[in-house]
Amino acid sequence: MTDSWLPSLQTATPEEGYALAVKLSRTAVKLTQPSAEIRERVRADYAENFDALIAISHVVATNFQTVSAANGYWRS
Repeated sequence: MTDSWLPSLQTATPEEGYALAVKLSRTAVKLTQPSAEIRERVRADYAENFDALIAISHVVATNFQTVSAANGYWRS
């Protein structure tokens, strides 16, 4: 069995869930553009672009919604 970078969406806390949502978002970018050189080069294009930053926040929020649902919204 190979190790998976995403063995589960289950997390112990909302904070861990949010960190997982960020990881999902970053991994999607890396899979979409596998060249680290290109990612670094275009980073300046969006680093000060508020529309791009808001869009990134939306992607993280959508992933956090998915993780939250998978964790039953951290039922007590």
